Amino acid sequence: MPIKKPAFTYDPQAIILRFVPGLLKWNRNSNKRQMPWKGEKDPYRIWLSEIILQQTRVEQGLKYYENFIKTFPDVFALAQAPEEKIFKQWEGLGYYSRCRNLIHTARFIVEKHKGRFPSSYMDIIQLKGIGPYTAAAIGSFAYNLPYAVLDGNVYRVLSRIFDIDTPVDNTEGKKKFTNLSQNMLPLSKAGEYNQAIMDFGAIICKPVPDCHTCFFNKYCLAYLQAKQLMLPVKEKKTKIKERWINYIVLKHKDKLAIKLRKDKDIWQGLFEFLAIETDRSETRKYILQVFQKEYGIRAFKPLHFVEEKSQKLSHQFIRFKFIIVELDKKEKIKDFTWIPVTQLSQFPFARTVKQFIDENFS
Repeated sequence: MPIKKPAFTYDPQAIILRFVPGLLKWNRNSNKRQMPWKGEKDPYRIWLSEIILQQTRVEQGLKYYENFIKTFPDVFALAQAPEEKIFKQWEGLGYYSRCRNLIHTARFIVEKHKGRFPSSYMDIIQLKGIGPYTAAAIGSFAYNLPYAVLDGNVYRVLSRIFDIDTPVDNTEGKKKFTNLSQNMLPLSKAGEYNQAIMDFGAIICKPVPDCHTCFFNKYCLAYLQAKQLMLPVKEKKTKIKERWINYIVLKHKDKLAIKLRKDKDIWQGLFEFLAIETDRSETRKYILQVFQKEYGIRAFKPLHFVEEKSQKLSHQFIRFKFIIVELDKKEKIKDFTWIPVTQLSQFPFARTVKQFIDENFS
């Protein structure tokens, strides 16, 4: 694709002066992206939507947001709810530290702020689970505070229209983009602008952009040089840790043994079966031998073996095996509770464990 001649002399301020009013006009006349929290002024609902959408696609997060609002209509309802009930509502969303932070922050707001969500940026950013992006989103949407949002969509838009190849994930890049985004913010329309640029990055300036429909394609430096797909630049590569978790599903008549994960690890606050973690894939015979040795239980009969399931997390790749065993008696095992199979649906489990339950005990 031939390089096109820019329609104006390159100057960062000239780009800003053209892009900002053009974006606001696009937002008012052409932005058809509908979400239930758009235009919302209640900081509780904005906060809830932003936490749910961290690491989650809008399409997936929408039903969770609606269910949370229905179940916990205000911060008092969320703060006073049992953790188990909240985690059950969160089940399947992943990144469960978000849910733990949600619970902590709701209780903090009720206890320390009498249920009133903080209205200053510095107070908002001090809340657990809230970083600069989320604080800027809540502050600008709820109170029109003059702080620019900077998420993946915004990084992508700015890196392309200004042709910035500084990595977005190193110190220099973060500082450069933070200063640029704040310099572009129209202070009197902070909330409208922040929502508009995120929407623009989500539906026009996507990873594979719709440049032919873009109002700014005559001036976008990346488009004019056919560099759209090369930006933004990332420096770091996430190292994925591989883990093998083997679940012994203890069954006695119509009851199963489950326990709450309390360790500071993935799925803290969720329930699980008896887990034996190994450093590689192991045979059913080996797993059962480890189970016998560690728990001293010998009176059991293997009923069913699920060879392998897997689940990819942001920094981990988990491989699962499940062995259902029937015990001759209901053994007492530390931290485990025996519950009827019919009550399994009342407890929150990790996504793959929930899938196993649905396939074998529904």
